[in-house]
Amino acid sequence: MAERKQREARVATGVAELDRWLCDQVRQGLAVSQQAGYRHWDDIAARMVDAQAPGLAERLRALAAVPHSGPGWEGRLLEEYALLRLLTVAYREQAALPPPLRATVRSRIGFTIRQADVLASGQPVRDHWQVLGRRDLDQDRLRTRRVWLRGRNSGRYALVLSFAAAGQSLDDSLTVGTAADAELVFYPAAIPLRALVATSRDEIRPGPPPGEEVERVEGAEGVAELLASWAKALGEDPWLDSWPAVLTATPARSPGPCLFDASGDALPLHPGAGHCWTLFALSGGSPLTVAGEWTPRGLWPLTAWDEGGMAVPL
Repeated sequence: MAERKQREARVATGVAELDRWLCDQVRQGLAVSQQAGYRHWDDIAARMVDAQAPGLAERLRALAAVPHSGPGWEGRLLEEYALLRLLTVAYREQAALPPPLRATVRSRIGFTIRQADVLASGQPVRDHWQVLGRRDLDQDRLRTRRVWLRGRNSGRYALVLSFAAAGQSLDDSLTVGTAADAELVFYPAAIPLRALVATSRDEIRPGPPPGEEVERVEGAEGVAELLASWAKALGEDPWLDSWPAVLTATPARSPGPCLFDASGDALPLHPGAGHCWTLFALSGGSPLTVAGEWTPRGLWPLTAWDEGGMAVPL
Protein backbone atom coordinates (compact mmCIF):
# COMPACT_ATOMS: atom_id res chain seq x y z
CA MET A 1 0.00 0.00 0.00
CA ALA A 2 2.83 2.42 0.87
CA GLU A 3 4.56 1.67 -2.46
CA ARG A 4 1.31 2.31 -4.33
CA LYS A 5 0.82 5.69 -2.65
CA GLN A 6 4.45 6.58 -3.30
CA ARG A 7 4.08 5.83 -6.99
CA GLU A 8 0.85 7.81 -7.25
CA ALA A 9 2.67 10.78 -5.71
CA ARG A 10 5.58 10.44 -8.15
CA VAL A 11 3.27 10.18 -11.13
CA ALA A 12 1.28 13.23 -9.96
CA THR A 13 4.53 15.21 -9.73
CA GLY A 14 5.58 14.04 -13.20
CA VAL A 15 2.18 14.91 -14.68
CA ALA A 16 2.39 18.42 -13.22
CA GLU A 17 5.86 18.85 -14.73
CA LEU A 18 4.66 17.63 -18.12
CA ASP A 19 1.78 20.08 -17.97
CA ARG A 20 4.21 22.96 -17.50
CA TRP A 21 6.44 21.66 -20.28
CA LEU A 22 3.50 21.48 -22.71
CA CYS A 23 2.55 25.06 -21.90
CA ASP A 24 6.14 26.13 -22.58
CA GLN A 25 6.14 24.41 -25.99
CA VAL A 26 3.00 26.22 -27.11
CA ARG A 27 4.24 29.54 -25.69
CA GLN A 28 7.57 29.28 -27.56
CA GLY A 29 5.89 28.32 -30.83
CA LEU A 30 5.92 25.08 -32.81
CA ALA A 31 8.69 26.25 -35.16
CA VAL A 32 11.22 25.80 -32.34
CA SER A 33 10.46 22.07 -32.32
CA GLN A 34 11.79 21.60 -35.86
CA GLN A 35 15.23 22.85 -34.84
CA ALA A 36 15.27 20.87 -31.59
CA GLY A 37 17.38 17.74 -31.44
CA TYR A 38 16.36 14.39 -30.05
CA ARG A 39 17.58 15.39 -26.60
CA HIS A 40 14.78 17.97 -26.40
CA TRP A 41 12.27 15.11 -26.29
CA ASP A 42 14.44 12.59 -24.53
CA ASP A 43 15.02 14.83 -21.51
CA ILE A 44 11.33 15.23 -20.70
CA ALA A 45 10.70 11.55 -21.51
CA ALA A 46 13.46 10.55 -19.07
CA ARG A 47 11.82 12.66 -16.37
CA MET A 48 8.57 10.79 -16.96
CA VAL A 49 10.44 7.50 -16.54
CA ASP A 50 11.79 8.81 -13.23
CA ALA A 51 8.21 9.69 -12.29
CA GLN A 52 7.18 6.07 -13.04
CA ALA A 53 4.96 7.12 -15.94
CA PRO A 54 6.43 5.04 -18.83
CA GLY A 55 3.34 5.48 -21.00
CA LEU A 56 3.90 9.23 -21.10
CA ALA A 57 7.60 8.70 -21.81
CA GLU A 58 6.80 6.51 -24.81
CA ARG A 59 4.43 9.08 -26.32
CA LEU A 60 6.98 11.87 -25.80
CA ARG A 61 9.82 9.97 -27.48
CA ALA A 62 7.58 9.36 -30.48
CA LEU A 63 7.15 13.13 -30.90
CA ALA A 64 10.78 13.56 -31.98
CA ALA A 65 9.94 12.30 -35.48
CA VAL A 66 6.80 14.42 -35.98
CA PRO A 67 8.52 17.74 -36.98
CA HIS A 68 10.31 15.81 -39.75
CA SER A 69 7.29 13.82 -40.96
CA GLY A 70 6.48 16.01 -43.96
CA PRO A 71 3.82 18.61 -44.79
CA GLY A 72 1.27 19.17 -42.07
CA TRP A 73 3.64 18.26 -39.26
CA GLU A 74 2.59 21.36 -37.29
CA GLY A 75 -1.00 20.16 -37.04
CA ARG A 76 0.08 16.65 -36.08
CA LEU A 77 2.41 17.94 -33.37
CA LEU A 78 -0.22 20.28 -31.95
CA GLU A 79 -2.69 17.39 -31.92
CA GLU A 80 -0.24 15.25 -29.94
CA TYR A 81 0.35 18.09 -27.48
CA ALA A 82 -3.42 18.46 -27.04
CA LEU A 83 -3.83 14.72 -26.38
CA LEU A 84 -1.03 14.77 -23.82
CA ARG A 85 -2.59 17.79 -22.14
CA LEU A 86 -5.96 16.04 -22.07
CA LEU A 87 -4.29 13.00 -20.50
CA THR A 88 -2.69 15.07 -17.72
CA VAL A 89 -6.03 16.69 -16.91
CA ALA A 90 -7.82 13.31 -16.99
CA TYR A 91 -5.28 11.82 -14.59
CA ARG A 92 -5.72 14.67 -12.11
CA GLU A 93 -9.51 14.25 -12.29
CA GLN A 94 -9.53 10.45 -12.46
CA ALA A 95 -11.67 10.05 -9.34
CA ALA A 96 -14.59 11.65 -11.21
CA LEU A 97 -14.24 9.43 -14.30
CA PRO A 98 -16.32 6.32 -15.03
CA PRO A 99 -14.31 3.17 -14.13
CA PRO A 100 -13.70 2.06 -17.76
CA LEU A 101 -12.37 5.49 -18.77
CA ARG A 102 -10.32 5.71 -15.58
CA ALA A 103 -8.73 2.36 -16.47
CA THR A 104 -7.88 3.71 -19.94
CA VAL A 105 -6.30 6.89 -18.53
CA ARG A 106 -4.16 4.93 -16.07
CA SER A 107 -3.08 2.53 -18.82
CA ARG A 108 -2.00 5.45 -21.06
CA ILE A 109 -0.01 6.90 -18.15
CA GLY A 110 1.82 3.61 -17.73
CA PHE A 111 0.07 1.72 -14.94
CA THR A 112 -0.16 -1.99 -15.73
CA ILE A 113 -2.46 -4.81 -14.64
CA ARG A 114 -1.05 -8.27 -14.06
CA GLN A 115 -2.33 -10.93 -16.44
CA ALA A 116 -3.33 -13.08 -13.46
CA ASP A 117 -5.54 -10.25 -12.17
CA VAL A 118 -7.17 -9.77 -15.59
CA LEU A 119 -7.93 -13.48 -15.85
CA ALA A 120 -9.23 -13.62 -12.29
CA SER A 121 -11.53 -10.59 -12.49
CA GLY A 122 -12.58 -10.51 -16.15
CA GLN A 123 -15.62 -12.15 -17.72
CA PRO A 124 -14.59 -14.75 -20.36
CA VAL A 125 -16.05 -14.23 -23.83
CA ARG A 126 -16.37 -17.44 -25.80
CA ASP A 127 -16.58 -17.27 -29.58
CA HIS A 128 -15.16 -18.65 -32.79
CA TRP A 129 -12.27 -16.17 -33.08
CA GLN A 130 -10.92 -15.49 -36.57
CA VAL A 131 -7.27 -14.38 -36.80
CA LEU A 132 -7.42 -11.34 -39.08
CA GLY A 133 -3.87 -10.03 -39.14
CA ARG A 134 -0.70 -9.44 -37.19
CA ARG A 135 2.04 -6.86 -37.04
CA ASP A 136 5.45 -7.00 -35.37
CA LEU A 137 7.05 -3.88 -33.88
CA ASP A 138 10.60 -3.36 -32.61
CA GLN A 139 10.99 -0.83 -29.80
CA ASP A 140 14.42 -0.44 -28.24
CA ARG A 141 15.25 -3.92 -26.93
CA LEU A 142 11.67 -5.18 -26.90
CA ARG A 143 9.72 -6.81 -29.71
CA THR A 144 5.92 -6.68 -29.75
CA ARG A 145 3.50 -8.76 -31.79
CA ARG A 146 -0.01 -7.35 -32.32
CA VAL A 147 -2.59 -9.94 -33.43
CA TRP A 148 -6.11 -8.86 -34.35
CA LEU A 149 -9.03 -11.27 -33.85
CA ARG A 150 -12.76 -11.02 -34.46
CA GLY A 151 -15.54 -13.18 -33.08
CA ARG A 152 -17.57 -14.83 -35.81
CA ASN A 153 -20.77 -14.74 -33.73
CA SER A 154 -20.33 -11.53 -31.74
CA GLY A 155 -18.52 -9.46 -34.37
CA ARG A 156 -16.31 -8.25 -31.52
CA TYR A 157 -12.68 -7.31 -32.17
CA ALA A 158 -9.82 -8.32 -29.89
CA LEU A 159 -6.12 -7.42 -29.82
CA VAL A 160 -3.74 -10.02 -28.38
CA LEU A 161 -0.24 -8.76 -27.58
CA SER A 162 2.90 -10.80 -27.00
CA PHE A 163 6.37 -9.56 -26.10
CA ALA A 164 9.92 -10.86 -26.43
CA ALA A 165 13.41 -9.52 -25.85
CA ALA A 166 15.60 -8.84 -28.89
CA GLY A 167 16.75 -12.12 -30.41
CA GLN A 168 13.99 -14.18 -28.80
CA SER A 169 10.97 -15.67 -30.55
CA LEU A 170 7.49 -14.19 -30.29
CA ASP A 171 4.36 -16.23 -29.66
CA ASP A 172 3.42 -17.87 -32.96
CA SER A 173 0.29 -19.73 -31.87
CA LEU A 174 -2.18 -17.39 -33.60
CA THR A 175 -1.80 -17.87 -37.34
CA VAL A 176 -3.40 -15.45 -39.79
CA GLY A 177 -6.26 -17.01 -41.73
CA THR A 178 -7.15 -19.57 -39.06
CA ALA A 179 -9.65 -19.54 -36.22
CA ALA A 180 -10.28 -21.16 -32.85
CA ASP A 181 -13.13 -21.81 -30.48
CA ALA A 182 -11.71 -20.01 -27.46
CA GLU A 183 -12.49 -17.90 -24.41
CA LEU A 184 -10.94 -14.43 -24.27
CA VAL A 185 -10.76 -12.12 -21.26
CA PHE A 186 -10.54 -8.39 -21.98
CA TYR A 187 -8.54 -5.79 -20.10
CA PRO A 188 -10.74 -3.09 -18.53
CA ALA A 189 -10.90 0.01 -20.75
CA ALA A 190 -13.26 2.56 -22.25
CA ILE A 191 -12.92 0.60 -25.50
CA PRO A 192 -11.97 -2.94 -24.42
CA LEU A 193 -9.82 -4.28 -27.26
CA ARG A 194 -6.76 -5.84 -25.63
CA ALA A 195 -7.44 -9.40 -24.52
CA LEU A 196 -5.85 -12.57 -23.20
CA VAL A 197 -6.60 -16.06 -24.47
CA ALA A 198 -7.95 -17.75 -21.34
CA THR A 199 -8.79 -21.18 -22.76
CA SER A 200 -8.87 -22.69 -26.23
CA ARG A 201 -11.40 -25.40 -26.99
CA ASP A 202 -9.52 -26.68 -30.00
CA GLU A 203 -6.13 -26.46 -31.63
CA ILE A 204 -5.41 -23.40 -33.79
CA ARG A 205 -4.38 -25.03 -37.05
CA PRO A 206 -1.66 -23.59 -39.33
CA GLY A 207 -3.92 -24.08 -42.31
CA PRO A 208 -6.89 -26.10 -43.60
CA PRO A 209 -6.36 -29.81 -44.31
CA PRO A 210 -6.54 -30.87 -47.97
CA GLY A 211 -10.09 -30.70 -49.26
CA GLU A 212 -11.41 -28.64 -46.34
CA GLU A 213 -12.86 -25.19 -46.94
CA VAL A 214 -10.65 -22.30 -45.86
CA GLU A 215 -11.65 -19.98 -42.99
CA ARG A 216 -13.40 -17.15 -44.82
CA VAL A 217 -13.49 -13.70 -43.28
CA GLU A 218 -16.90 -12.13 -42.75
CA GLY A 219 -18.37 -8.72 -41.97
CA ALA A 220 -16.36 -6.52 -44.32
CA GLU A 221 -17.31 -2.82 -44.19
CA GLY A 222 -17.23 0.15 -46.50
CA VAL A 223 -15.10 3.24 -45.91
CA ALA A 224 -17.97 5.30 -44.47
CA GLU A 225 -18.83 2.57 -41.95
CA LEU A 226 -15.22 2.24 -40.85
CA LEU A 227 -14.80 5.99 -40.35
CA ALA A 228 -18.09 6.18 -38.43
CA SER A 229 -16.98 3.42 -36.04
CA TRP A 230 -13.58 5.12 -35.64
CA ALA A 231 -15.23 8.45 -34.80
CA LYS A 232 -17.48 6.79 -32.23
CA ALA A 233 -14.49 5.01 -30.65
CA LEU A 234 -12.53 8.28 -30.41
CA GLY A 235 -15.44 9.80 -28.56
CA GLU A 236 -14.93 7.19 -25.84
CA ASP A 237 -11.12 6.96 -25.96
CA PRO A 238 -9.46 10.06 -27.51
CA TRP A 239 -5.99 8.45 -27.22
CA LEU A 240 -6.70 5.55 -29.56
CA ASP A 241 -3.91 5.37 -32.13
CA SER A 242 -5.24 2.47 -34.23
CA TRP A 243 -8.55 0.80 -35.00
CA PRO A 244 -9.28 -2.62 -36.58
CA ALA A 245 -10.54 -2.52 -40.14
CA VAL A 246 -11.99 -5.16 -42.47
CA LEU A 247 -12.89 -3.66 -45.83
CA THR A 248 -14.05 -4.74 -49.24
CA ALA A 249 -12.11 -2.35 -51.47
CA THR A 250 -9.87 -2.00 -54.51
CA PRO A 251 -6.25 -0.79 -54.26
CA ALA A 252 -5.29 2.23 -56.38
CA ARG A 253 -2.13 4.31 -56.95
CA SER A 254 -3.77 7.61 -57.87
CA PRO A 255 -3.99 10.28 -56.53
CA GLY A 256 -1.94 8.41 -53.93
CA PRO A 257 -1.74 4.84 -52.59
CA CYS A 258 -5.25 4.12 -51.33
CA LEU A 259 -8.18 1.73 -51.14
CA PHE A 260 -11.56 2.72 -52.59
CA ASP A 261 -14.86 0.94 -52.06
CA ALA A 262 -17.89 0.39 -54.31
CA SER A 263 -19.33 3.81 -53.44
CA GLY A 264 -16.13 5.57 -54.48
CA ASP A 265 -15.01 6.51 -50.97
CA ALA A 266 -11.27 6.08 -50.44
CA LEU A 267 -8.79 5.65 -47.60
CA PRO A 268 -5.08 6.50 -47.93
CA LEU A 269 -2.54 3.80 -47.16
CA HIS A 270 -0.16 4.53 -44.30
CA PRO A 271 3.18 5.96 -45.59
CA GLY A 272 5.09 3.51 -43.40
CA ALA A 273 3.44 0.47 -44.98
CA GLY A 274 5.70 0.71 -48.04
CA HIS A 275 4.68 0.07 -51.66
CA CYS A 276 2.29 -2.81 -50.82
CA TRP A 277 3.16 -4.61 -54.06
CA THR A 278 1.67 -7.86 -52.80
CA LEU A 279 -1.67 -6.16 -52.22
CA PHE A 280 -1.74 -4.64 -55.72
CA ALA A 281 -0.61 -7.87 -57.38
CA LEU A 282 -3.24 -9.89 -55.55
CA SER A 283 -5.98 -7.44 -56.57
CA GLY A 284 -5.15 -6.99 -60.24
CA GLY A 285 -7.64 -4.12 -60.24
CA SER A 286 -10.45 -6.12 -58.63
CA PRO A 287 -11.98 -5.66 -55.15
CA LEU A 288 -10.45 -7.56 -52.24
CA THR A 289 -11.29 -8.16 -48.63
CA VAL A 290 -8.51 -6.44 -46.67
CA ALA A 291 -7.86 -6.41 -42.92
CA GLY A 292 -5.61 -3.84 -41.33
CA GLU A 293 -5.13 -1.10 -38.76
CA TRP A 294 -6.69 2.29 -39.42
CA THR A 295 -4.60 5.15 -38.01
CA PRO A 296 -4.72 8.95 -38.28
CA ARG A 297 -2.09 8.73 -41.06
CA GLY A 298 -3.86 6.06 -43.10
CA LEU A 299 -4.60 2.34 -43.30
CA TRP A 300 -1.82 -0.12 -42.54
CA PRO A 301 -2.89 -3.24 -44.52
CA LEU A 302 -2.07 -6.53 -42.80
CA THR A 303 -3.93 -9.28 -44.67
CA ALA A 304 -5.83 -9.72 -47.93
CA TRP A 305 -8.04 -12.59 -49.06
CA ASP A 306 -7.76 -13.88 -52.63
CA GLU A 307 -10.62 -15.09 -54.82
CA GLY A 308 -10.49 -18.53 -53.24
CA GLY A 309 -10.78 -17.08 -49.74
CA MET A 310 -7.17 -17.82 -48.80
CA ALA A 311 -5.57 -15.31 -46.42
CA VAL A 312 -2.35 -13.69 -47.68
CA PRO A 313 -0.28 -11.77 -45.07
CA LEU A 314 1.01 -8.48 -46.51
